[in-house]
Amino acid sequence: MTEKKYDVIIIGSGPAGMAAALYTARSEMKTLLLERGVPGGQMNNTAEVENYPGYGTIMGPELSMKMYEPLEALGVENAYGFVTAIEDLGDVKKVITEDEVFETASVIIATGAVHRKLGVPGEETFGARGVSYCAVCDGAFFRNQDILVVGGGDSAVEEALYLTRFGKSVTIMHRRDQLRAQKIIQERAFANDKIKFIWDATVEEIKGDDRKVTSVVYKNVKTNARTEQAFGGVFIYVGLDPISEFATALGISDAAGWIVTDNHMKTNRPGIFAVGDVRQKDFRQITTAVGDGAQAAQEAYKYVAQQLSL
Repeated sequence: MTEKKYDVIIIGSGPAGMAAALYTARSEMKTLLLERGVPGGQMNNTAEVENYPGYGTIMGPELSMKMYEPLEALGVENAYGFVTAIEDLGDVKKVITEDEVFETASVIIATGAVHRKLGVPGEETFGARGVSYCAVCDGAFFRNQDILVVGGGDSAVEEALYLTRFGKSVTIMHRRDQLRAQKIIQERAFANDKIKFIWDATVEEIKGDDRKVTSVVYKNVKTNARTEQAFGGVFIYVGLDPISEFATALGISDAAGWIVTDNHMKTNRPGIFAVGDVRQKDFRQITTAVGDGAQAAQEAYKYVAQQLSL
């Protein structure tokens, strides 16, 4: 294992991580952006972004690349790897991946979150064979099919609207009797002739044959009545879980794994910050993630400058 030293290591290159890298690099901090996938995070799974200032409507992957492009010119280094642990040795932090050890004065955790799974029979079995968590990635595989979208928040409804480009019909199933998505998005869904709704229901089982999903068994939560309905694809948007297992030993997260910070993005470990969707907060948007990243970068700069002056 090799050791490399930095002023700041940013773990994760979603919008929060890239914004942090932009600001730390402009502050002439030696910056490493450590990622286990392509830049952009969940933005790459979003068909159209309509609420990022200055762009009107832009594809998620395109916005990802526009955020990433300036970083190389500013001297931000990149590395790929799965972080397994962070060791806090006081003035020095060690970020440990499966292959390398990186040494740094400060850390910004920007690992985001992943789509929560239903945990029902058939979900794992038919992964990549009809069960998906990314409409942009997989929607085109379901042309002229009946598609089920599970969830009632912004992501579920936005992706249901996107899937109408391909599916014969798109049904939104929600465990309540009204959606949680923003009203403007709801109105578009209600006005779309291709979109249907199943209210007060939860998925009990996803069924299929040797090749793909064929149907879904669901239960009405008020009557307990069970129904089986034919679907060719199931897209699941029922919430997020933080990617923070590697930080558990630091004692900076709550019982659910969300990393706890103050308004300056500081954790209870000096020199370790957290931003974006991995952070314990109520509102998770690209705009708020970018703001988190900028704030954390400023705090990391002040922290490292103070350590150097001691």
